[in-house]
Amino acid sequence: MNFYFLRTFLFITVIFTMNSCSSDSSETQTVESTTQKMVNYNYSASEIETMKLINEYRVSVGLNVLEKIDFISLKSEEHDNYMIANNVVSHDGFVTRAEEIKKVLSAKGVGENIAYNYSTAQSALNAWLASPGHKENIEGDYTHFGIAIRENPTTGKKYYTNIFAKI
Repeated sequence: MNFYFLRTFLFITVIFTMNSCSSDSSETQTVESTTQKMVNYNYSASEIETMKLINEYRVSVGLNVLEKIDFISLKSEEHDNYMIANNVVSHDGFVTRAEEIKKVLSAKGVGENIAYNYSTAQSALNAWLASPGHKENIEGDYTHFGIAIRENPTTGKKYYTNIFAKI
């Protein structure tokens, strides 16, 4: 009889333990998502200038000003670092970045512009506006954006990643 009682008790304990673990994991995911939204990004003067120029352009063509989000700039910085480390200029991993931004920020749409080897914010913006696909992103139906500009320490060339989101 004691063996039956002990076995039943152990079974109930295991069931309660499993339920409490799954409950904890969903709380952890919520905390992780909230933490990811609340990152701090330190903007350089050229990043601030580029965002200002993009918003000035948008206003000049009758569009809304975009608000910066540090989380998006962090994703942009990660991509710049990837391009520098791999010596490539590409949109590699864009789908993953976009999905993460959609998940964390509940974005409905995401677009991305990259640039390479422009010395000023104005020259990068001019190049984007001269490219139909990049211009389409700048003029897109977005509400927020982030940007990162990183310099390759070996070559001194700048990498730009500008991500747009509709939230």
